[in-house]
Amino acid sequence: MTSKDFLLEINNLNVHYGELQALHEISLKIRRNSIVSIIGSNGAGKSTLLNTILGINKPTSGSILFLGDKIDGMQTNRIVAKGVSLSPEGSSIFQKMTVKENLLMGAYLPHNRVNTAAKLEKVYRLFPVLKEKAGQQASYLSGGQRQMLAIARAIMSEPKLLFCDEISLGLAPIIIQDIYSTIKEINEEGLTIVLVEQDVRRSLKYSHYSYVMLKGRIVLEGKSSELLEGDVQDAYFGLNKYINC
Repeated sequence: MTSKDFLLEINNLNVHYGELQALHEISLKIRRNSIVSIIGSNGAGKSTLLNTILGINKPTSGSILFLGDKIDGMQTNRIVAKGVSLSPEGSSIFQKMTVKENLLMGAYLPHNRVNTAAKLEKVYRLFPVLKEKAGQQASYLSGGQRQMLAIARAIMSEPKLLFCDEISLGLAPIIIQDIYSTIKEINEEGLTIVLVEQDVRRSLKYSHYSYVMLKGRIVLEGKSSELLEGDVQDAYFGLNKYINC
């Protein structure tokens, strides 16, 4: 397998907050057209890693390559323009805007402002409830509908790589099932997706490959189907046999 098979490559990434080291020698690869899970409990370093990939944090050392180009240290808007998008934790939306206005905000970059009608129809097909509520103020949506809107808005930029941060947080199981089924459909249409999750079993079930984070390190990785049958639970709950701290 060559580097051309991977959309994103991270090599020996270290990140500090002052004197505190938050990430330690992180290396991972995101294969094209795959679903990859990054799993870890609160404080594992998932958010720091995500913010570093998106240009919000600056790495101390190491490299981040997207489509073969170095993006570590690059401004966030330039990273987004290259084809990286985020559905943020907490279903963050513009509550005073309508559903349709929220979606159009996802296509705010100049090169994304074409064929917006077709893009809207695509997300309405994936999330029919958003079409029903297109003219409604977003603050009136349910929690599950807000999460759907956040994902749909991210898709409006036509990304090559979509990060979904804690998409199951606080939602009812039946809603989570619907959202994950749509995530699978989006991936089957060719979009590479990274699930940043605490929901271990579900994210393993729907992904192809997974990384488990603990205390700023990747302590376990492998095919998700194999990790489901293996010792991912031990790593997730922080057993010390995986790292030397």
